[in-house]
Amino acid sequence: MATDKLTDRQVKSASFEKYGKRKKLSDGAGMYLDIQPSGKYWRMKYRFGGKEKTLALGVYPDVSLKLARQRRADARAQIAKGADPNETKKREKANRQEKNDTFKVVAEEWLKLKKGELADSTIKVARKRLETWAYPKLGHLPIVDIKPAKVLETLREIEDQGKHETAHRIRQRIGEIYRYAVAEGRAETDPTSALKGLLKTVPTRHRAAITSKEELGTLLKAIDAYGGHASTRAALKLAPMLFLRPGELRNAEWTEIDLESSTWVVPGRRMKGTQQAKRAGRVPDHIVPLSEQALAILKELQTLTGHQHLVFESVRAGRPLSENTINVALKAMGFDGTTMVGHGFRATASTLLHEQGWQPQVIELQLAHKQRDQVAAAYNRSARLKERRQMMQAWADYLYKLKKTSTPPSS
Repeated sequence: MATDKLTDRQVKSASFEKYGKRKKLSDGAGMYLDIQPSGKYWRMKYRFGGKEKTLALGVYPDVSLKLARQRRADARAQIAKGADPNETKKREKANRQEKNDTFKVVAEEWLKLKKGELADSTIKVARKRLETWAYPKLGHLPIVDIKPAKVLETLREIEDQGKHETAHRIRQRIGEIYRYAVAEGRAETDPTSALKGLLKTVPTRHRAAITSKEELGTLLKAIDAYGGHASTRAALKLAPMLFLRPGELRNAEWTEIDLESSTWVVPGRRMKGTQQAKRAGRVPDHIVPLSEQALAILKELQTLTGHQHLVFESVRAGRPLSENTINVALKAMGFDGTTMVGHGFRATASTLLHEQGWQPQVIELQLAHKQRDQVAAAYNRSARLKERRQMMQAWADYLYKLKKTSTPPSS
């Protein structure tokens, strides 16, 4: 019997809308993809005890083509030994429930699995959120029994407290935990997939940013006079020039920076994007042309930290500056969270560069804003680089002039 008829591309592109009706795509040996309005389901037809039966193998994309084929092979092996795979599946489910295979148990396993893949701080925040919002409602329940309605009820309670972003984050984490459970054969589906579009939109939050050239000049003068740690001083001076996201800046490594070619290439793994997209290599590297002023700062810092891999090493050896270092330094200079934050340098640059007449696309490319088209995103890694280099030098010159002509900040 011919098997492995389908391809990953065929499975991914198949949809109810494409066919306009329910459709079954065969992969051979009894297995097929059942395409319905509610989703895509792996099924397997087989005969046991003289009767035709159907075995559910999982839901795509939680269960990939490769995993579905493995489950088909396991089921056929059971049939060959005289066992009904549906009955085996029922017994395994009952055994899991007896072993207290609860949502919390599986979630804690997932957190351990992610250790080393995600930053320790990310793991810590994820656990705290699960302990606060998910475990009280879902933690004690068998993971196979939790329905979409129960997850939505949990998320609605978070929304009712005005924590819309937290609700979205919890939904994301629950989904990741269920995808792990499905892959492990401990759950059939991810209940969060049925909740798409049901949560309220996260209200837009604008980060505090200075957009007045007079105020910016005062801030630049204050940064120049700041007397903190060398790495912090350098990061503060570069933040307005390069307008990278704080995480992209503070985690810089010397291998990314070519002082000879005046170029810094931030790898895609450190750019904004989902972990899944990063693992698949779909987040492109980001090229940052370095102005003469930025080069001078980096060359000076290289004499202090150039012997190690981190550019901005903190007072704790081997570690980058913390997430809040820039904000704490700004506050110490008199610019609190309502006036200016580290992420605000991006809004500052965007506003003033647009006012100066630079092409919007050139500005957007340098800000590394997400491209809808992944092919375009990969191309844009180096798109209009000559213009971007000219803009970055002109911007650095502009900042230098602002600093020189501004009034010193009051003490």
